[in-house]
Amino acid sequence: DNLDGGASGAVAIITFAIFLIAVDRGQLLVSGLAIITAGATFGFLLWNRFPAKIYLGDAGALFLGVMIAILTIRLDPGIAPTYMSLMIPVLFLAVPILDTSVAISSRLYRGISPFTGGRDHLSHRLMRVGLAQKKAAITLWMLTAAFCAIGIGVYYSPNTFGLPLILGAGFAWIALLIWFLRIPHAD
Repeated sequence: DNLDGGASGAVAIITFAIFLIAVDRGQLLVSGLAIITAGATFGFLLWNRFPAKIYLGDAGALFLGVMIAILTIRLDPGIAPTYMSLMIPVLFLAVPILDTSVAISSRLYRGISPFTGGRDHLSHRLMRVGLAQKKAAITLWMLTAAFCAIGIGVYYSPNTFGLPLILGAGFAWIALLIWFLRIPHAD
C-alpha cells in the first residue's frame, strides 16, 4: 500500500469481478466473501483515496492480499477448455502480478535482495514519469479494471473470444512489463 487508494481500489475491483463470476456459478461462499471484501474496500477507499486520512499499513495490505489469493484459488469458473478457467484468476490478478514482477526484476538486476523495500513499484514508476498520486492510482485502477473485464469476457464467451482475449491480454501484459522496467529506478 505505497499509494493512497492504490491497493484498496485494486482489491475492490478484483473482488467485485470475482463476485460476478462466483454468483453466476452459484458459489455462495466465494461470492459472499468477495462482495463483502469489495464493499469493505470500496468503503475504506472513501477515506484512503488521495489525500488519505487512513492507511492500510502492512497488516491491512497483507490481509487483502491473502483475501484475493484465497478467493481466486477457490473461484471455479467451470468453463471449457480448462486452461481458460485457469486463466481467469490470472487475468484478475494481472496488475498485482505485474507489480511484483517489476519490483523483483528491478531489485535482482541491481543486485538487491527482492525482500528489501524500495521505490520501484508500479505506482512509484508512474509518478516518476510525471503522474500525480491521484492520477497514478486511477491509472492502476483502470489497468486492473481492464484485465478484470478481459477475464469476465473470457468467462462469458470462451469459445468465441476466449483465446484472442487471453492472447491479447498476454501481449499487453508483456508490453507493460517492458515499459515499466524501462522507467529508471529511484534508489
